[in-house]
Amino acid sequence: MNVLIVGSGRVGATLAGMLDGAGHAVTIVDVDRASFAHLPSTFKGTTHLGNGADLDVLRQVGVDKVDAFLALTDGDNRNLMAAQITKEIFGVKRVFAKVNDPIRAEIYRAKGITTFSRTTILAVLLQAMLLDDREVGEVLLQRTMKLERVMAGEESAAAAAPSGARR
Repeated sequence: MNVLIVGSGRVGATLAGMLDGAGHAVTIVDVDRASFAHLPSTFKGTTHLGNGADLDVLRQVGVDKVDAFLALTDGDNRNLMAAQITKEIFGVKRVFAKVNDPIRAEIYRAKGITTFSRTTILAVLLQAMLLDDREVGEVLLQRTMKLERVMAGEESAAAAAPSGARR
C-alpha cells in the first residue's frame, strides 16, 4: 500500500515506522525538520519538509498516487483542511484525520472524511479497563504493549505485527 502521512510527531512517526516495517511505501510530510527525529532509525520511507495542507506540496509528494492519506498533526484545522483537500481535489478514497474535538470529528465524518478523536478513543479504553470490559480493552492493550516492547528493543517488529498486516 502507498501511504502519505502528514505530521511526523509521535503518532505519525510511530505509524510510519509500523507501516514501513510491514513493507508498505510510506511518505511522511512535516513543517519541522526536527520532527523527523521521531521516526525509527530503520525507516526506509520518504520524508518531505513542507506543509501537508499546501496543494503544491501535496502534488510534489504524489498525493494523486496514494492509496491512503492520514493527517496526524497537532492541529485540528490543519488536519481537516489537508484531509478535505486530499479527498475533494485529489480524489483519494481512504482519508483519515486526527481530530481532538469529538464534535468536530463527527461533523467531518458526516462529510465523508474518516475522523478519529483520541479524546474519545482514550476515554472509551479507560472506561473499559476500569469496568473490566475485556471485549473493548484487552486486544488493544495487548497490541499496544507489544508495540511498546518493539520500540524499547525487547521484541522484533515482525512479532508485533497483527496477523494479516503484512503485504
